[in-house]
Amino acid sequence: MPEPIPLARVKQLLTEEAARRTLPREAALALAHAEMFARLTPEQAETLVAALEALPSIDRTLAVRIADILPQYPEEVRLLMAKERSAFDEAAVTRVLEVVAQHR
Repeated sequence: MPEPIPLARVKQLLTEEAARRTLPREAALALAHAEMFARLTPEQAETLVAALEALPSIDRTLAVRIADILPQYPEEVRLLMAKERSAFDEAAVTRVLEVVAQHR
């Protein structure tokens, strides 16, 4: 399975490709989505993903989802973590919010 990348990186890659050629419809729609929702630079997103991966029980996939959404409330974090196999306590949710707040 390919490694997930943050939306900010997708935006960067598609913008670079659009400068070289006309993007197919699907890629143009993906670029429009990325431009609308990516709130960090690719460097900021990768730094945040690395900080999140350093936390216990957070893999790259979950870290990228968190970096793309930038949750502000515990409920948002719990929703993102709901599909994970390991249980997350309130301390873990709080720590994720702290890390996200440091990288906004």
